[in-house]
Amino acid sequence: MSTTDPNRDMRCVSARTSTRGGSDASAQNAARNEQDPPAAACAVNRQETPAPAAFLGEKSASVPAHAQDVPGAVTPAPALLGRTLRALEAPLLLAVPAVMAAALLTNASSAAGFMLLVVALVIVLFFAGYESSRPALRQIMPTLVLAALAAAGRLLFGPIPDFKPVSAIAIIAGATLGPRNGFMVGALAAFTSNFFLGQGMWTPWQMYAWGVVGYLGGALAQAGVFTRRDGDVRFWALMACGLGSGLVYGAVINAYDIIGFVRPLTLPGALARLAAALPFDLTHALATCIFLAALYAPWVRRIERLVRKFNLRG
Repeated sequence: MSTTDPNRDMRCVSARTSTRGGSDASAQNAARNEQDPPAAACAVNRQETPAPAAFLGEKSASVPAHAQDVPGAVTPAPALLGRTLRALEAPLLLAVPAVMAAALLTNASSAAGFMLLVVALVIVLFFAGYESSRPALRQIMPTLVLAALAAAGRLLFGPIPDFKPVSAIAIIAGATLGPRNGFMVGALAAFTSNFFLGQGMWTPWQMYAWGVVGYLGGALAQAGVFTRRDGDVRFWALMACGLGSGLVYGAVINAYDIIGFVRPLTLPGALARLAAALPFDLTHALATCIFLAALYAPWVRRIERLVRKFNLRG
C-alpha cells in the first residue's frame, strides 16, 4: 500500500510548475526547497512498495490477513478442511488394515474390489489433506525432488527384482520433512514410476504401502529413534527400520493378494503364497538397509540444512 502524503505531492507539483523569475522568486524558491522535496524525491516517494514473493510467504494469499491474524476469527473452509484431514491422517492409514481384517473374517467374494475402493479413497483423502494445507512452493519442491529420485531409482534398478531405493528415500523424506511428506514421496514415487513399469489395480496398493513406510519412518525419526542427542545416527536402529520397512511393504501387498485372490482361502494356501513371496520381501528389506546405510547420513545432513534455512518441515 502506498504511503504517499497527498499534501507532500501537491507541494511537489507546486515546486515543479513554479516559473517565477527574478531574485525575489529565486529566494522564495530556495526557501521553499528547504521545506519541500525535489521532484525526483517526490517521484520516488510515490512508488508503491513491492509485495513479497508469494512462494516465500508463510500465509496463503487466498486467506485474508484479518482471518489469519486476528484471534477468534472465523477459519476459512479450506483451512478447516485441511486441519480436519490432517488430524485424521493416522485413522485413515489404519482404516486399510481394519478393512482387510473385516474382509478376512467375512471371507467375502468381492473382498478384492472393496479393499481396492477403500485404499483408493484413503489415498485421495490424504492427498486432499496435503493440498488443502496450501503448502508454499518452497515446501513442495523438496517433496517432488525426492519422489522423482525414488521413482528414477526404481527404474534404474528395475532389472533386479525388489532391489529398490524407494523405501529408503521415503524414510529419509519422512525423517527430514515430516511424516506427511514421507507418505507423499512414497506414494508419488510408486505412481509415477508405474507409468513406465505398468499401471494396474496394484498401483494404489504400492502407493499406500510405500506411503506408510515413509510415514512410519518420519514418525520414528520425530521420536528420536534414529539419532542420539549429539546428532550421531543410531546405525542399528536405522538398519532395523530398513528391515522392518521391507516386511511392512510385503505384508500390505501379500495381505491384499491373499485375502482378495486366494480361493478357497485356507491356511495352507495362504502359507504357500507367503512362502513364495518371502524371498522378494527379504530382498526388498536388504536393499532398503543398504540404501539407508549409504544415503541416510549425507542426505539428511544436507536436507536438514535446507529445512532449517527455509522452514520446510511439514
